[in-house]
Amino acid sequence: MTTLATGQTGTRSNRRHLGLALLVIATAQLMVVLDATIVVVAQPHIERALGFSGSGLEWVTNAYALALGGLLLLGGRAGDLFGRRRMFITGLLLFSAASLAGGLATSQAWLLAARAVQGAGGAIVAPTALALIATTFPEGRPRNRAMGVYAAMSGAGGAVGLLAGGLLVSYASWRWVLFVNVPIGVAAGLAALIVLPPAARRPGRLDIPGAITGTAGVAALVYGLSNAATSPDGTSHWGDATVLAALAVGAALLAVFALVEARSRDALLPGRVLRQRDRLGANLAMLVVGTAVFGVFFFINLFVQEVWGYSALRTGLAFLPLTAVLLAASSAAATLVSRIGARPLLLAGGAASAGGLFWLSRLSEHGSYPGGLLGPMLLTGAGLGLLFVPLPLVALARVDEADSGVAASLLNAGRQIGGSIGLAVLGTVAWTVIADRARAHAAAAGTASWQAAYQHALAAGFDRAFLVAAGIALLIVVVTLAAIRVRRADLNGS
Repeated sequence: MTTLATGQTGTRSNRRHLGLALLVIATAQLMVVLDATIVVVAQPHIERALGFSGSGLEWVTNAYALALGGLLLLGGRAGDLFGRRRMFITGLLLFSAASLAGGLATSQAWLLAARAVQGAGGAIVAPTALALIATTFPEGRPRNRAMGVYAAMSGAGGAVGLLAGGLLVSYASWRWVLFVNVPIGVAAGLAALIVLPPAARRPGRLDIPGAITGTAGVAALVYGLSNAATSPDGTSHWGDATVLAALAVGAALLAVFALVEARSRDALLPGRVLRQRDRLGANLAMLVVGTAVFGVFFFINLFVQEVWGYSALRTGLAFLPLTAVLLAASSAAATLVSRIGARPLLLAGGAASAGGLFWLSRLSEHGSYPGGLLGPMLLTGAGLGLLFVPLPLVALARVDEADSGVAASLLNAGRQIGGSIGLAVLGTVAWTVIADRARAHAAAAGTASWQAAYQHALAAGFDRAFLVAAGIALLIVVVTLAAIRVRRADLNGS
């Protein structure tokens, strides 16, 4: 009896310890993800306070995205070599310090530098957080449940950022969209010292040539894509010298990176991580998810504010049902993946996401939230929830513990690069249609007010972007059928 009681007490203590570890990891992941969108709501206030121009204001978001996307591989590998808990805490403290500095900014350069350092901190936290789940939680149901929570935070972060940004801007100040990270980040960092297992340094050196070429290549690619999209006035930038040069430099640097990695003894991205077909398929599917979905959140945000006249706070509230169903679907996927495997969930999630995006393409300026937007948002959120759990599990299945950080960073990088591709492609589609419709109306005399015609043009352009996003989302189904064959036993630790 004594032995049994002791065992039960030990089990409860271990579960409590793992629960606290998951809370710290999930909090950190949510903070990194929502910071990509929380600032979007505050941009008009930042523009007035610091005197940004319209094009300069984009860099409040782009500086974060560039640093985050460019440094993910380096951040993940640093965790593998120097200890994941150590790098996780370092990233959190760096992120918090940069948030404090950004909130105190009195000039444009100051704020942009702080946002870039925030991105660097996020590039350390995001891959080490995912790798910590893979190395802290036992294979099977404990890891699957933990991945469900992680996936929910990753998927819901964008919508939560819009709501939190709306609340903070409405009732405090734009500076609090940055200040809010400081107590959360510091508390999570201190808690990580207690609840996360320490890890010793591993033998090996950081691949400096690979770090330079890989980071610069991804950053150049993200920069080129960020500036490529057609402007709201219909001007295409795909042929701009700056855009072409950035994309060419990015492609060249990534080609050099591949050569460096093939010859390096301490490769930043070892070839063994890429040889497994399921892992390649999961990373490609995550790239497609980023391409299809990131731009959609951006355009829904614009649609409800520009066409339906929603305030920033009401816009954030409009995303709450999507967040709720995404959380519910992630929880269901965490349970189902142990029973039916990853492939059925990926097929169902890809189909639901594509269906929801197609439904969104039926929106009109005369529609309503309950009748026009709520249904497709719920369907899209359910699809994303079914995708965000199995994709990381497949990407990290059967990976060596020594490579879990770089495998996690590869998945995060795919999502980040996919988001840049999506904004560029969908932005080009939307603003081209909008400009064409607006010009056509200007040429036809007085059929309606200019404002009504412009709102119709916006609705038409955004609808076309949603339709293209639906077609892109169908590629998730194609990739799953073609490349992912992972067995249920591989996800259950059997």
